[in-house]
Amino acid sequence: MTRWQTARRPLAALSFAAVLASPQVLRAQAIAANDEVPRTADGKPDLSGVWIATGAVLLFEGEEAYAAARAADEAAGRALPPNEPPPYKPEAEARRQEHLARQGIDDPMARCLLTGVPRIQFRPLPFEIVQLPDRTIILYEIHHAFRIIPTDGRPHPPDMEPTYLGESIGRWEGDTFVVDVRGFNDKTWLQGVGTVHSEALRVTERYTRDSFDTIVYEATMEDPVVFTKPWTLREIFRLRPDERIREYECIESNEDLVRFEELLQSGDEAFRAR
Repeated sequence: MTRWQTARRPLAALSFAAVLASPQVLRAQAIAANDEVPRTADGKPDLSGVWIATGAVLLFEGEEAYAAARAADEAAGRALPPNEPPPYKPEAEARRQEHLARQGIDDPMARCLLTGVPRIQFRPLPFEIVQLPDRTIILYEIHHAFRIIPTDGRPHPPDMEPTYLGESIGRWEGDTFVVDVRGFNDKTWLQGVGTVHSEALRVTERYTRDSFDTIVYEATMEDPVVFTKPWTLREIFRLRPDERIREYECIESNEDLVRFEELLQSGDEAFRAR
């Protein structure tokens, strides 16, 4: 796995105020003073930039910075309600409980499989949004993954095949970028241990850049096979003007695979003995 927590600049030793005082952020603040939300030539909010989920601040910069970020959101009126638990049907909930009992060792990410939507948006690694007139591109450091989201009015392709990231098409509703994602396989977890889904999954994402350095993100998942109702997750993405997407490699020196195999074998024996 990429050891970004030690390889990246030592942000954990910095206070949130010190990070805000960096030259890059000061420049960003100067721009923000003139234009709170950057806009493209056609007047739409410009989502372009390198971003991280606020949950990643805890790992990038530590507890103090994370608490300061959440406090700033609350002061700005963008504090998010707690995420609701997944509304699983009994059979799907039983599968989730089995994965929980096995301590999450069946996690597809442990096998270096591509993280699906929306979970990939919450991973503690940066991603870059490139907004173009007819499409929006998201480049993820994790897995070297990417999404190309047409915004020219085209429908989903007629030859969709089940994939990890699904097929995305985007549109604007006022200042909110809405992405309709379909065509998933069932090999990923949605968010957290055992959050399974079927190939009937449909995800509606909403990206609202409500300030210069924040995007409010909402993902609503619908899956009539496993859910009793839609399930919505929310997060706030934070601009990282001095960050860049770096190389990521999961397989090389990944000791977790061996450890998980051992846990899986011992877990199977313990599980059968129950």
